[in-house]
Amino acid sequence: MIKKFKLTLIIVFFIYQTSVYSKTTEVKDFNPKYLSRYLSAIISQNSEESLKHFNSSKILINKHDDFLKKYVISLTINGQVQKSINIIKQNKNKNNSEFFEAKLLLLVDNFKKKNFKENIQLLNELKRYRDYGDYNYIIYEVLKNFNDLFFKKEVNLKNKNFGNLSLINEVFEYCYLNSPETNSKFVNLINSNSGNYKRYLFFYLNNLIKKNDFEKAILISKDINILESNLLIQQSKQWIDNSVFAKFDNFFSCQNESHIVSEFFFLMSNFFAADENFEKSNFYSYISIYLNPKFYFNLTHLISNYLETENYEKVKHLLKKFDEEDEIYQWYKFKIISKIIYNNEEDLNKSLIFIEDKFKNYTNPSTKIINDMANIYKRNKEFKKSIKYYSLLLGKLNNNSEEYADVLYRRGSSYERLGDHKSSDNDLMLSLSIKPNEPYVLNYLGYSWLERSYKIQEAIDMLNKAYSQKKNDPYIIDSVGWGYYLLGDYINAENFLRKAIQIMPEDPIVNDHYGDVLWKLNRKVQAKYYWESALNSEDSENEMKINISKKLLQGLNEG
Repeated sequence: MIKKFKLTLIIVFFIYQTSVYSKTTEVKDFNPKYLSRYLSAIISQNSEESLKHFNSSKILINKHDDFLKKYVISLTINGQVQKSINIIKQNKNKNNSEFFEAKLLLLVDNFKKKNFKENIQLLNELKRYRDYGDYNYIIYEVLKNFNDLFFKKEVNLKNKNFGNLSLINEVFEYCYLNSPETNSKFVNLINSNSGNYKRYLFFYLNNLIKKNDFEKAILISKDINILESNLLIQQSKQWIDNSVFAKFDNFFSCQNESHIVSEFFFLMSNFFAADENFEKSNFYSYISIYLNPKFYFNLTHLISNYLETENYEKVKHLLKKFDEEDEIYQWYKFKIISKIIYNNEEDLNKSLIFIEDKFKNYTNPSTKIINDMANIYKRNKEFKKSIKYYSLLLGKLNNNSEEYADVLYRRGSSYERLGDHKSSDNDLMLSLSIKPNEPYVLNYLGYSWLERSYKIQEAIDMLNKAYSQKKNDPYIIDSVGWGYYLLGDYINAENFLRKAIQIMPEDPIVNDHYGDVLWKLNRKVQAKYYWESALNSEDSENEMKINISKKLLQGLNEG
């Protein structure tokens, strides 16, 4: 009894000292049961657990200023967007509904119902919160632009100051108005050097098919590298190859206002995920799905978020939403489950057995599935098995294609890790005969030769060729620097290796190389510092650690 009384006093003190307890709440309204549940909801690390506590303390909705906000956010990040909207509507005339997320969700509701006129007033209310962070400002401005677009049916050329985001939004504005410039806008976006816009190939193909330009869509599809494509593009190619063009319109339309706004919120979700703010990322992701529930490709982003936060039950729940008959997503599910087995149970062997068993069920597996199997084994240093699958894959590809060259590169690097330099060199040289200027193949082969003291000048020529294309790639910079080191040109070696370590300061190989060149330049104290960094790195292999330990005791052999 004494302990319980003390706990209650602590909760009361905490509540009164923070905004958790509203100044308007009367003492007679105080109930430790509800407040403790509320406190539990706030501090809970699990979103489902948090929501359970909120649901059990809803009596506080009119008694605590912050309760509604936290409750609404909790509902939304658990996928209950409509319920969030309904609760806000029930409380919209009360003081506790005055917050950014409440106004935003009401806007979302109106977008879905095409109430663009009503959104004008809501946007004025939202404007008050736009300076509460950069993202709030962006969200306000973009949604205002879209609402003007939908209401006035004209492109707003103002407020185009959000960099790549503005480029993306502009494309959808032109597409919405059915502008003849739409296709060229899509092409410019997809081919832009300022970012990765492969996703927008889907929307471009979608627009072509909507215009009945099937011939062009088929030509574009033929050039898609299926091995390097995401799920959305893989699915697009499969639909086109199978002439099921109507599938595109089932999931997205540029003339559907909700779909356009949904895509914007999908982008916002990605921005927050990149900052590792997964709660906000999930908040915007579920809004995106609410606006376009049929576009289930976007669930993969949520799955990635839940994998990052180790919420495997949520992952499994979302995986159930994918069509079992769809090979592409069926295989995706198997890969994710295999990853969960490894992450959750820390059992690599069990994970590999699972995915191998699933692979055996495919009588005629696609090139993408075979490629995935090869890459899975390679990532887990099962190089003999990776070679087996790469070889199987090569038998299914055009031997003059870019895909063939890429697979040769991967198989060649697997041979190299096994010490089979003859097979490795054959694969890498053949890959270069198809794609002579591929910087990463040039780098891999050149560095492999340096490591063997084989054709050093030719190796350096290859590395310089790679560097001319990728001047900011730390691995290539390191390779060039190491080449100069082996030639005895320590000044040039130091210049390159210093640049590599500035870009990639934690890499053990770069630290080891930089230590070596500093030693040769008689900067021995600094050399030992970088060797120790390499030695203490979690990524250092045992053989490297043994060699570095010797150098720390004896220095470099100057003989």
